[in-house]
Amino acid sequence: MNLHATPILKSLACAAVLGFALTGCTNTGTTTGGSGGGSETPEGTQQSVASSEGPTCSIEDYGAEKIDLKDAVVGFSQSEKEDNPFRIAETQSIKDEAEKLGVKKLITTNAQSTLSKQISDIQDMISQGAQALIVAPLNSDGLEPALQAARDKNIPVITIDRKVNATPCEDYVTFLGSNFVEQGKRAADQLIEGTGGKAKVAILLGSSGNAVTTDRTKGFKDQVAAEAPDVEIVAEQTGDFARDKGQSVTEQLLQANPDITAIYAENDEMGLGAQAAIVAAGKTPGEDIQIYSIDGTRNAVEQITAGSYNGVIESNPRFGPLAFQTLVDFMDGKPVGQNIIIADSEYDPSNAAERVNSAY
Repeated sequence: MNLHATPILKSLACAAVLGFALTGCTNTGTTTGGSGGGSETPEGTQQSVASSEGPTCSIEDYGAEKIDLKDAVVGFSQSEKEDNPFRIAETQSIKDEAEKLGVKKLITTNAQSTLSKQISDIQDMISQGAQALIVAPLNSDGLEPALQAARDKNIPVITIDRKVNATPCEDYVTFLGSNFVEQGKRAADQLIEGTGGKAKVAILLGSSGNAVTTDRTKGFKDQVAAEAPDVEIVAEQTGDFARDKGQSVTEQLLQANPDITAIYAENDEMGLGAQAAIVAAGKTPGEDIQIYSIDGTRNAVEQITAGSYNGVIESNPRFGPLAFQTLVDFMDGKPVGQNIIIADSEYDPSNAAERVNSAY
C-alpha cells in the first residue's frame, strides 16, 4: 500500500514511527527514580487528586515501620511490557520522582505481562530489602502471595492504576488511579455527541481479569443505554490492550459487521490498531467509522488533530509524584485515603491541537 497516497495514511505512518520511537525509550532494571502536581507543561499534565473521600489508613493502623526515603529501599513492580506509551510514561515518572526526592535506592522490575513473574518480582524485591512497594498490578486477582509476603514484614504497599481485589489498610495501604466507570461514561458521551446519537458500535475490550476492563465496559454500556437509544452495540471482542490485537480484531469485526460506524476502544493502542484496520478495509477513519478511546497518548491525540480520530478520554500514567507524596505522608503519620481517585482530562477536535503537548 502506498503510504504517500493520502494525508490520513501519512499520519498513520508518522504515528507508527513515533510509537516505535517511544518503545525504543524503554528502560528497565535497577535505578533511582517526577513531575509536579496538576500543572500542564511541555512534558505533560501532571496528576491531581479528584477525590480521596472515605476511609483512611495511617502508619499506626497498618503497623508499618517509619522510614526516611532518603535512607530507604523502595521497590516498583511494573505489570506489563513497556511497549506502549502508558507503561513507558508510568515507569519513567516513578524513576524521576525517586531521583528528585533522593530515594537511596529504587528497585524496578517488569512482570512482562505474566502474573507469576509479578509475584516473584515482588517477593524478590522484598528479599533485596525493599522497605516500601509501589505496585502496578497486572490483574485484579492473583497477587495474594506477593501481598502476603509484604504484609508478613509490614511493608507498606501502594497500588497504582489497577485495583486489586483485596482489603485496603490490611492487604495494602491504598489505591491510586482513575475512576474507570466514569471514563467509560465519558467516552460514551463523546461518541454520542460525535455521532449525533445514532451509531452501530463495536467495542474493543481490554484484557480480561482486571477492573479496568470491567469498569470501562460498564460505564460505556450504562451511559449508552441511559442516553442513546439509537446507539446500538453490535459487537465486542477482546483486544488485550494491544495495538496489533486491536487491528486484527477490528479486521474480523468489520468483515462480520460491515455496517459498523463507530469504534469504542478501551485504550488508545487498540484504537490505533482499529484505525489501521479501517484504512485497510478501504474506509476513512474518523469519517466513515469514528474512533473513541481512553488513555491520552500523543499518538492518538495527534490523530485527532489530523481528523482521523474522534475523541480520547485521558488516563494519566504519571503516578510518580502522587505515589511518593502519599508514601511520604503515610510515613509522616498522616492518614491517607484508601481510595485516591485522580482527575482525568479529555481530548476532542476542539482542543487536541492546543493540548497535544499534555499527552504522553
